[in-house]
Amino acid sequence: MEKLKQIAIIGSTASGKTSLAVKVAKELNAHILSLDSLSIYKEIDIVSAKPSKIEQNGIQHFGIDYIYANENFDVTTFIKLYSDVHEKCLKENKNLVIVGGTSFYLKMLIEGVSKLPNISNKTKEETSKHLLDLPKAYKLLYSLDPKYMSNIKSSDSYRIEKVLNIYFETGMLPSDYFSENPPLPTIGSLLPIYQIEWDRDILRKRIALRTNIMVEDGLIDEICMLEKKYTRSPNCMKAIGIKETLDYLDGVYSKNKMIEKITTNTARLAKRQKTFNNSQFDNIIKGSVGELEKILLN
Repeated sequence: MEKLKQIAIIGSTASGKTSLAVKVAKELNAHILSLDSLSIYKEIDIVSAKPSKIEQNGIQHFGIDYIYANENFDVTTFIKLYSDVHEKCLKENKNLVIVGGTSFYLKMLIEGVSKLPNISNKTKEETSKHLLDLPKAYKLLYSLDPKYMSNIKSSDSYRIEKVLNIYFETGMLPSDYFSENPPLPTIGSLLPIYQIEWDRDILRKRIALRTNIMVEDGLIDEICMLEKKYTRSPNCMKAIGIKETLDYLDGVYSKNKMIEKITTNTARLAKRQKTFNNSQFDNIIKGSVGELEKILLN
């Protein structure tokens, strides 16, 4: 029987998740798994607000510094990562604290994703040919399965590629394939979820402060390095904090305007994160950092 206690801590960006997670992990003798779509990248340190070695306080963290900026990942990356960390915790008699702002990945861990077929080289070649004309490929798929494709944008090359691979490999429409291959939850046991709550105006001030600290710590130099090494093509180069800095480097914004834009866009992200968390998870335990700390440490 599994002997592993695991909890999840979620909340908007700049809400204090990292600090609380470290305190709880110390108390629970736990590893930490970060569910953050930017901290997962190596070399993206300042703009991701990735916890430093000092902030990690001796707790082993997973899900940070996992891949390089030019490497692709999706939700299946996090599912595999969770499975590996879960196994490690069991072997080492550790508990697990899952923490992050990208709650979509937590939702997928709980609800699961459908297993995809193994894709042959022949199928990959056929898909590649169709992707040369993305609008035409989308139109083909839409004519075959309008119900499924209505949820995919005609510019979403990543998902269109996946659907083409499924269709050419199995001969099945995506609706039929996913009907026959329903998602299987990765986290099968009960997972308590704790959500940090902040007053909107106070959170905005925290975001503004963190943005200024990022700039002082070398945000602009970090983005220059990333652009030089990886160009602007990777998806992560479109993240908040990176895109505004690139605009500053292009002369679109002044430095002060760049800081203002990062702060505003981060605050908007925080609002979206809160809306998502409130709508997608049931029976969340909500409270301030102090309130949740008392609950979790007592």
